[in-house]
Amino acid sequence: MNTSSGRADYGPTIVTLTMNPALDVSTSADFVCQTDKIRCSAARYDAGGGGINVARIVSVLGGAVSAVFPVGGPTGDLVTELVGNADIPYRRVAIAEPTRESFTVNERSSGEQYRFVLPGPRLTSVEQAKCLDELRYAARSAEIVVASGSLPPGVPSDFYQQVVDICRELGVLLVLDTSGGGLQHISSGVFLLKPSVRELRECFGRELATESEQLSAANELVDSGISQAVVVSLGSKGALLATPQGSQRFSAVPVRVVSGVGAGDAMVAAITVGVTRGWSLRKSVRFGIATGAAMLLTPGTAPCLREDAERIFELAPEPVDIAR
Repeated sequence: MNTSSGRADYGPTIVTLTMNPALDVSTSADFVCQTDKIRCSAARYDAGGGGINVARIVSVLGGAVSAVFPVGGPTGDLVTELVGNADIPYRRVAIAEPTRESFTVNERSSGEQYRFVLPGPRLTSVEQAKCLDELRYAARSAEIVVASGSLPPGVPSDFYQQVVDICRELGVLLVLDTSGGGLQHISSGVFLLKPSVRELRECFGRELATESEQLSAANELVDSGISQAVVVSLGSKGALLATPQGSQRFSAVPVRVVSGVGAGDAMVAAITVGVTRGWSLRKSVRFGIATGAAMLLTPGTAPCLREDAERIFELAPEPVDIAR
């Protein structure tokens, strides 16, 4: 049975899909050592997984958003409760196996961060079909769907192409941020792809060591019709944007890093919000860079602050055009 928040018929502008949500647990310790017991501080619990993270930041930025996700077991109940507590409308699909947990430990002595990510529950074909049905219902009046995160065990690699087909049927744009088979089995119809350099390398099976090689790979995705635009996130080096009209290099905004968790999802959220505001992709990606930087300022899996994102956006440099 599907259950939803009291605001399920909210009519969101943006709908997110998270096929492999997680209960994100974050804590800190003085030292992380093998074999020894590691005494940790009190844990922080957040609803996580790519699309849920995107929804949280879209909400922070003032966007109208709804989240679709499958959950099961006590961890799934807690994820649902946390999404509701964040005042995000949602549609959940109940599944038999329990939702996964992700665990992050920040080592105070070094500033290093250790992240442990589990594979997630196995979804049956019936549960997968229910997820697509709920997405179709939630997105019927939306402008953009954001499908973000890994595919859990049991879900075929072409699942996101089925999401593309639903979005095409509804006349809705799709922003896709995924990796592995979920990325490699997209054949057409995406509005915006947001791979990291590592994900782009895995997709093409090439090293892509230079900027020109990375941009060439991104342009291959555009020229083949897989996506109208590709944003390649470069971490501390910023991002590249490839479109049929041209390409740009975006510099990162340096900030004091507290935690790197969720910066990529924050970037996707802000780009999507920018597009719904009628901004150009050029401006939207610059907003994404700024919001990703704002996310680095927050502890653990806590969402960034809107005022930080807007302040950094004012400081973010304009992109540089790159010839093909």
